[in-house]
Amino acid sequence: MKMDGWRASARRILKLSSRPAPAPRFAPGRGNPARHGTIQRNPEFATINSDDISYFRDLLGEKNVIQDEDALLAANMDWMRKYKGSSKLLLLPRSTEEVSQVLKYCNSRCLAVVPQGGNTGLVGGSVPVFDEVIVNLGSMNKVISFDEVSGILVSEAGCILESLVNFLDNNGFIMPLDLGSKGSCQIGGNVSTNAGGLRLIRYGSLHANVLGLEAVLANGDVLDMLGTLRKDNTGYDLKHLFIGSEGSLGIVTKVSILTPPKLSSVNVAFLACTDYLSCQKLLLEARRKLGEVLSAFEFLDEQAMDLALNHLEGVRNPLPPALHKFYVLIETTGSDERSDREKLEAFLAHSMEEGLISDGVVAQDIQQASSVWNIREGIAEALMKAGAVYKYDLSIPVEKIYDIVEELRNKLGHLARVVGFGHLGDGNLHLNISCPQYDDAVLAQIEPFVYEWTSKHGGSISAEHGLGLMKADKIFYSKSPAAVQLMASVKNLLDPNHILNPYKVLPHSLSSP
Repeated sequence: MKMDGWRASARRILKLSSRPAPAPRFAPGRGNPARHGTIQRNPEFATINSDDISYFRDLLGEKNVIQDEDALLAANMDWMRKYKGSSKLLLLPRSTEEVSQVLKYCNSRCLAVVPQGGNTGLVGGSVPVFDEVIVNLGSMNKVISFDEVSGILVSEAGCILESLVNFLDNNGFIMPLDLGSKGSCQIGGNVSTNAGGLRLIRYGSLHANVLGLEAVLANGDVLDMLGTLRKDNTGYDLKHLFIGSEGSLGIVTKVSILTPPKLSSVNVAFLACTDYLSCQKLLLEARRKLGEVLSAFEFLDEQAMDLALNHLEGVRNPLPPALHKFYVLIETTGSDERSDREKLEAFLAHSMEEGLISDGVVAQDIQQASSVWNIREGIAEALMKAGAVYKYDLSIPVEKIYDIVEELRNKLGHLARVVGFGHLGDGNLHLNISCPQYDDAVLAQIEPFVYEWTSKHGGSISAEHGLGLMKADKIFYSKSPAAVQLMASVKNLLDPNHILNPYKVLPHSLSSP
């Protein structure tokens, strides 16, 4: 069915139901925090020498010790081309034992290490700051086991998320985590950053779904917490220290995760709203009337839609001809196709009668559903193609989420384009400032305003992307000094030489041993 036909059939459903009423490469420029020069290399860290190279070649094999400049260029730079390190060595271990031996040796030599997965992070957490050794787990990509009765999957950390999605799909299950970067990101990196994603509203965070993990500490000790039990109340639940620690406490090598069964009934609606208040009210109505079948509630503003239409190949406006102020994507997932469809239609009819929706479509097949999801998932790519982008991942009370977008838009005026989208069901705003090139004048208008505003309104400066290098020194906007000091104590205990992902997560004043 053509897009116009899809829209026509979708509109009929709404009308009848309402009766009787790859990222381009560009060099980082000005305004790039990686170039501010405020961070000094820790003088306690050693530099790589020929003896180190010989040791790693004997341990891993020559082909898994990478010194090629082209390969290192890709590993040294994040996918946004915003943060760039100068590592001279990339290691590709194939087992937990090899990771253990690598870290044991690096710790003895005080060689700093950056754990790396798919390198899809957005805060500079997955690339070196200086010349740290890169340890990439991409070769550790095996599914270890899957229990079809319990739905528990155990895999190595280097498995690409989309590969696990496909594996589970063939077995009648799904991953509780879904990300726009699923074709590149790795499950170990997802766990290490506590990635949120598109369906957290239904399945919760990785803290809720990861049952166990295996991690290698800085001294090479292997911490086996790879449990597969739903309940285990014996002592401290240490796995949670590593979920979201961004590789600063240990390298996650294996993961045990609870996966839900794949349900047969999936519906996707793409709706237009005239103002943000309508989006809020629509969320409340969705929680009440869709309840247990609601699996995603995403929003994007007019600026985000315009970017997607102009910079993404094959994307067409589902609600032509004009753009609307706001869009909401709603997905339901259940087991009874007829009942779920009727529930969605009743919700849409009520929402139209209340004036919460000004237009909308409901996907009639999987291709149409994918077309809608491609808009939402492609916004980050569209922003990259549009030029330089400053990205902020904020948790804010839902009623205040769009206030910061409007305030920053007024503050910046013609200097930049302010774009708002995100996981409205989770209170998670992706605030993006798009401009032709990085510019210190623009950055000075954005920071610290964004952090101060978020802190003032009881939000978090990192909802799901982590702190990395970008926000390590900003942690006090969201955490108390006592809490940060306790985090530093944990870091000192598990990594006394601070070799693991240095300069990240914690303030730089606390990043030296």
